[in-house]
Amino acid sequence: MERAKIRLHVDQPLGQGQAVSLTPDQAHYLFAVMREGPGTHVALFNGRDGEWTAEVTSAGKKTGVLTCLAWAAPQLNPPDLWLLFAPIKKERTDFIVEKAAELGCARILPVATDYTNSQRIRQDRLQAHALEAAEQCLGTYVPEVADLVPLKKLLADWSPERRILWADESLVGAGRVMAGLTPGPWAILIGPEGGFSEGERNWLRMKPFVTPVSLGPRILRADTAVCAAITLWQATLGDWR
Repeated sequence: MERAKIRLHVDQPLGQGQAVSLTPDQAHYLFAVMREGPGTHVALFNGRDGEWTAEVTSAGKKTGVLTCLAWAAPQLNPPDLWLLFAPIKKERTDFIVEKAAELGCARILPVATDYTNSQRIRQDRLQAHALEAAEQCLGTYVPEVADLVPLKKLLADWSPERRILWADESLVGAGRVMAGLTPGPWAILIGPEGGFSEGERNWLRMKPFVTPVSLGPRILRADTAVCAAITLWQATLGDWR
Protein backbone atom coordinates (compact mmCIF):
# COMPACT_ATOMS: atom_id res chain seq x y z
CA MET A 1 0.00 0.00 0.00
CA GLU A 2 1.40 3.40 -0.99
CA ARG A 3 2.31 5.64 1.94
CA ALA A 4 -0.29 8.40 2.49
CA LYS A 5 0.88 11.96 1.84
CA ILE A 6 -1.27 13.66 4.47
CA ARG A 7 -0.14 12.92 8.04
CA LEU A 8 -1.99 13.67 11.27
CA HIS A 9 -1.06 13.22 14.91
CA VAL A 10 -3.88 11.79 17.04
CA ASP A 11 -4.19 11.08 20.74
CA GLN A 12 -5.99 7.77 20.33
CA PRO A 13 -4.95 4.11 20.06
CA LEU A 14 -4.03 2.87 16.60
CA GLY A 15 -4.45 -0.68 15.31
CA GLN A 16 -6.05 -2.82 12.66
CA GLY A 17 -9.69 -1.76 12.19
CA GLN A 18 -9.46 0.95 14.87
CA ALA A 19 -11.86 3.87 14.36
CA VAL A 20 -10.26 7.27 15.01
CA SER A 21 -12.25 10.48 15.48
CA LEU A 22 -10.88 13.77 14.18
CA THR A 23 -10.81 17.00 16.16
CA PRO A 24 -12.73 19.96 14.68
CA ASP A 25 -9.42 21.55 13.57
CA GLN A 26 -8.29 18.32 11.89
CA ALA A 27 -11.64 17.90 10.17
CA HIS A 28 -11.49 21.48 8.88
CA TYR A 29 -7.95 20.98 7.58
CA LEU A 30 -8.69 17.67 5.89
CA PHE A 31 -12.09 18.41 4.39
CA ALA A 32 -12.19 22.21 3.90
CA VAL A 33 -8.53 23.10 3.32
CA MET A 34 -7.27 19.95 1.58
CA ARG A 35 -10.66 19.22 -0.08
CA GLU A 36 -10.50 15.53 0.78
CA GLY A 37 -13.41 13.25 1.62
CA PRO A 38 -14.51 9.63 2.18
CA GLY A 39 -12.08 7.13 0.71
CA THR A 40 -9.00 9.33 1.19
CA HIS A 41 -6.01 7.61 2.76
CA VAL A 42 -4.33 9.47 5.65
CA ALA A 43 -1.24 8.57 7.70
CA LEU A 44 -1.87 8.62 11.46
CA PHE A 45 0.58 8.46 14.37
CA ASN A 46 0.18 8.88 18.13
CA GLY A 47 3.75 8.67 19.46
CA ARG A 48 3.29 5.07 20.60
CA ASP A 49 2.03 2.75 17.87
CA GLY A 50 4.08 3.76 14.84
CA GLU A 51 2.42 5.05 11.69
CA TRP A 52 -0.84 3.63 10.34
CA THR A 53 -2.58 4.15 7.02
CA ALA A 54 -6.22 5.02 7.62
CA GLU A 55 -9.19 5.68 5.36
CA VAL A 56 -11.74 8.44 5.78
CA THR A 57 -15.05 6.70 6.44
CA SER A 58 -17.06 9.72 7.61
CA ALA A 59 -16.63 13.42 6.81
CA GLY A 60 -18.41 16.51 8.15
CA LYS A 61 -17.74 20.20 8.62
CA LYS A 62 -16.35 19.77 12.15
CA THR A 63 -16.22 16.00 12.53
CA GLY A 64 -14.78 13.00 10.82
CA VAL A 65 -13.90 9.36 11.39
CA LEU A 66 -10.99 7.40 9.94
CA THR A 67 -10.50 3.63 10.08
CA CYS A 68 -7.01 2.12 10.36
CA LEU A 69 -6.24 -0.17 7.43
CA ALA A 70 -2.59 -1.17 7.73
CA TRP A 71 0.58 -0.58 9.71
CA ALA A 72 2.88 1.64 7.60
CA ALA A 73 6.02 2.37 9.67
CA PRO A 74 7.50 1.42 13.06
CA GLN A 75 7.56 3.68 16.08
CA LEU A 76 10.82 5.65 16.10
CA ASN A 77 11.54 7.27 19.45
CA PRO A 78 14.41 9.74 19.86
CA PRO A 79 17.40 9.08 22.11
CA ASP A 80 17.23 10.37 25.69
CA LEU A 81 18.25 13.92 24.79
CA TRP A 82 16.64 17.11 26.11
CA LEU A 83 17.15 20.64 24.85
CA LEU A 84 17.41 23.60 27.24
CA PHE A 85 17.41 26.93 25.44
CA ALA A 86 16.77 30.59 26.16
CA PRO A 87 13.94 31.98 23.98
CA ILE A 88 14.94 34.62 21.47
CA LYS A 89 12.85 36.44 18.85
CA LYS A 90 9.52 34.83 18.07
CA GLU A 91 10.27 33.46 14.60
CA ARG A 92 13.69 32.18 15.63
CA THR A 93 12.28 30.53 18.75
CA ASP A 94 9.75 28.79 16.50
CA PHE A 95 12.67 27.67 14.32
CA ILE A 96 14.53 26.25 17.33
CA VAL A 97 11.55 24.17 18.44
CA GLU A 98 10.89 22.88 14.93
CA LYS A 99 14.51 21.86 14.35
CA ALA A 100 14.86 20.26 17.80
CA ALA A 101 11.81 18.12 16.99
CA GLU A 102 13.18 17.21 13.55
CA LEU A 103 16.70 16.42 14.78
CA GLY A 104 15.55 14.07 17.53
CA CYS A 105 15.16 15.74 20.92
CA ALA A 106 12.91 13.91 23.36
CA ARG A 107 11.98 17.00 25.39
CA ILE A 108 12.29 20.76 24.86
CA LEU A 109 12.61 23.09 27.85
CA PRO A 110 12.72 26.88 27.39
CA VAL A 111 14.69 28.55 30.21
CA ALA A 112 15.00 32.13 31.44
CA THR A 113 18.53 33.46 31.94
CA ASP A 114 20.03 36.83 32.88
CA TYR A 115 20.10 37.96 29.24
CA THR A 116 16.96 36.22 27.97
CA ASN A 117 15.06 38.54 25.61
CA SER A 118 11.61 37.16 26.34
CA GLN A 119 10.26 36.42 29.81
CA ARG A 120 7.10 34.82 28.44
CA ILE A 121 6.34 32.29 25.74
CA ARG A 122 3.24 30.75 24.18
CA GLN A 123 3.81 27.16 25.23
CA ASP A 124 0.75 25.94 23.32
CA ARG A 125 1.97 27.58 20.10
CA LEU A 126 5.46 26.11 20.45
CA GLN A 127 3.97 22.68 21.13
CA ALA A 128 1.95 23.03 17.93
CA HIS A 129 5.17 23.80 16.03
CA ALA A 130 6.76 20.61 17.39
CA LEU A 131 3.72 18.62 16.31
CA GLU A 132 3.72 20.15 12.82
CA ALA A 133 7.42 19.35 12.45
CA ALA A 134 6.75 15.69 13.25
CA GLU A 135 3.81 15.57 10.83
CA GLN A 136 5.80 17.10 7.98
CA CYS A 137 9.03 15.12 8.49
CA LEU A 138 7.55 11.60 8.73
CA GLY A 139 8.19 11.49 12.47
CA THR A 140 6.23 9.24 14.80
CA TYR A 141 7.17 11.04 18.04
CA VAL A 142 6.28 14.56 19.22
CA PRO A 143 8.55 15.98 21.94
CA GLU A 144 6.95 17.76 24.87
CA VAL A 145 7.60 21.50 24.95
CA ALA A 146 7.62 22.66 28.58
CA ASP A 147 6.66 26.11 29.82
CA LEU A 148 9.35 28.71 30.48
CA VAL A 149 11.19 28.29 33.79
CA PRO A 150 14.22 30.11 35.27
CA LEU A 151 17.40 28.14 34.58
CA LYS A 152 18.55 28.27 38.20
CA LYS A 153 15.19 26.98 39.41
CA LEU A 154 15.28 24.12 36.90
CA LEU A 155 18.81 23.04 37.83
CA ALA A 156 18.12 23.28 41.58
CA ASP A 157 16.29 19.94 41.37
CA TRP A 158 18.25 18.51 38.45
CA SER A 159 19.17 14.82 38.55
CA PRO A 160 22.96 14.54 38.18
CA GLU A 161 22.45 11.35 36.18
CA ARG A 162 21.38 13.52 33.26
CA ARG A 163 24.51 15.32 32.19
CA ILE A 164 24.32 18.72 30.51
CA LEU A 165 26.33 19.63 27.45
CA TRP A 166 26.75 23.39 27.74
CA ALA A 167 27.67 25.27 24.57
CA ASP A 168 29.98 27.79 26.24
CA GLU A 169 30.59 30.70 23.88
CA SER A 170 33.76 31.65 25.80
CA LEU A 171 35.40 28.45 24.51
CA VAL A 172 35.06 29.39 20.84
CA GLY A 173 38.07 28.13 18.90
CA ALA A 174 39.31 25.98 21.79
CA GLY A 175 38.68 22.74 19.90
CA ARG A 176 36.90 21.09 22.83
CA VAL A 177 33.89 19.52 21.18
CA MET A 178 32.77 15.97 22.10
CA ALA A 179 35.96 14.03 22.88
CA GLY A 180 35.72 11.68 25.85
CA LEU A 181 31.97 11.94 26.40
CA THR A 182 29.94 8.76 26.95
CA PRO A 183 26.34 7.86 26.02
CA GLY A 184 23.47 8.14 28.47
CA PRO A 185 20.79 10.64 29.45
CA TRP A 186 21.90 14.07 28.27
CA ALA A 187 20.63 17.60 27.87
CA ILE A 188 22.02 20.35 25.65
CA LEU A 189 22.10 23.91 27.04
CA ILE A 190 22.12 26.88 24.66
CA GLY A 191 22.15 30.45 25.93
CA PRO A 192 20.40 33.59 24.66
CA GLU A 193 21.59 36.29 22.29
CA GLY A 194 24.56 37.80 24.07
CA GLY A 195 25.35 34.54 25.83
CA PHE A 196 25.36 33.84 29.54
CA SER A 197 26.36 36.40 32.15
CA GLU A 198 29.70 35.99 33.91
CA GLY A 199 27.85 35.03 37.09
CA GLU A 200 25.92 32.32 35.25
CA ARG A 201 29.08 30.97 33.63
CA ASN A 202 30.84 30.72 37.00
CA TRP A 203 27.75 29.06 38.51
CA LEU A 204 27.47 26.54 35.66
CA ARG A 205 31.15 25.64 35.89
CA MET A 206 30.63 24.56 39.51
CA LYS A 207 27.97 22.02 38.56
CA PRO A 208 29.58 18.55 38.35
CA PHE A 209 27.00 17.35 35.82
CA VAL A 210 27.65 20.25 33.41
CA THR A 211 30.24 19.81 30.65
CA PRO A 212 31.25 23.01 28.80
CA VAL A 213 32.12 22.47 25.15
CA SER A 214 33.11 24.50 22.13
CA LEU A 215 31.04 24.40 18.96
CA GLY A 216 34.05 25.25 16.84
CA PRO A 217 36.07 28.30 15.79
CA ARG A 218 33.12 30.57 14.89
CA ILE A 219 30.61 32.50 16.97
CA LEU A 220 27.16 31.09 16.20
CA ARG A 221 23.73 32.64 16.60
CA ALA A 222 21.60 30.94 19.23
CA ASP A 223 19.36 29.16 16.71
CA THR A 224 22.37 27.99 14.68
CA ALA A 225 24.08 26.78 17.87
CA VAL A 226 21.05 24.63 18.70
CA CYS A 227 21.26 22.83 15.35
CA ALA A 228 25.05 22.47 15.56
CA ALA A 229 25.02 21.08 19.11
CA ILE A 230 22.23 18.58 18.47
CA THR A 231 23.93 17.40 15.28
CA LEU A 232 27.27 16.90 17.05
CA TRP A 233 25.62 15.02 19.91
CA GLN A 234 23.55 12.82 17.61
CA ALA A 235 26.56 11.93 15.45
CA THR A 236 28.76 11.17 18.46
CA LEU A 237 26.45 9.82 21.18
CA GLY A 238 22.98 9.54 19.68
CA ASP A 239 21.16 7.44 17.10
CA TRP A 240 23.11 8.76 14.09
CA ARG A 241 26.14 6.64 14.99
